[in-house]
Amino acid sequence: MRIQLLFALLGVSAASVAQGASQQSGAQGSAPAPATQSASPAQSTVMTLTGYGGQAPVIHRNGRWYVDVEGLARVTGGTLGFQGSRIVLTLPADTAPRPAQAVQAAAPVRPPEEKGFTREFLRAGVEVMVVIREWRSALENAVRTNNPVEESWVSYYRRTTQDKMALATAAATTESDRKAVGLLQSEMAMMGQLSDRFLALRSNLTYVDPTSLDNDPLDQKILACAQGMAALAVPGGMFEDVAACH
Repeated sequence: MRIQLLFALLGVSAASVAQGASQQSGAQGSAPAPATQSASPAQSTVMTLTGYGGQAPVIHRNGRWYVDVEGLARVTGGTLGFQGSRIVLTLPADTAPRPAQAVQAAAPVRPPEEKGFTREFLRAGVEVMVVIREWRSALENAVRTNNPVEESWVSYYRRTTQDKMALATAAATTESDRKAVGLLQSEMAMMGQLSDRFLALRSNLTYVDPTSLDNDPLDQKILACAQGMAALAVPGGMFEDVAACH
């Protein structure tokens, strides 16, 4: 038995059933058919529902769509019931149609670290240490090649390190992050002290031995501090103090 169903109740658009048939109907013009015109022949097609397999037979007659309710129940896995002159189609709750995107498993979300080092802080801390390493390399190169240590480029590295340090401080959200901020600040301060020493020698026109940094205690301390912090830079790792940074 073919019973007309309201597609709106099922969330199905009639246009998705047979778009070609609707376009053909619209091409006949807007003038109403004469009263003496015979009924148009039925056009048959099928209906598919997103999220379900199978098809239900559908016919188009006199501007209306009719679907085979038995075929619809078969496609959806539902059951048909009769209440007097009414037909009730019951859909199973566990097989309700869902968009294809919802069927796909969501990518696992990595939970944020609660106690150890966070990735965001470690990333910001690495940027601080990169600038300090470049700063030290520039200073070492100037001393070994007997070139003057200029305030202009020392100030540039100092400002850049301070900017990166501010970002790392803002990224510190766990106890380990906040404790490591002190190590970064100590490393930055020691690098500033080493630069200030050579700037003072230049301002006093004092000769600087090209091998001055070979056994310099402060320079060795800067290196040891950087190596100690690098050994701790593990996401989720716990803070351990580095003696060379003090």
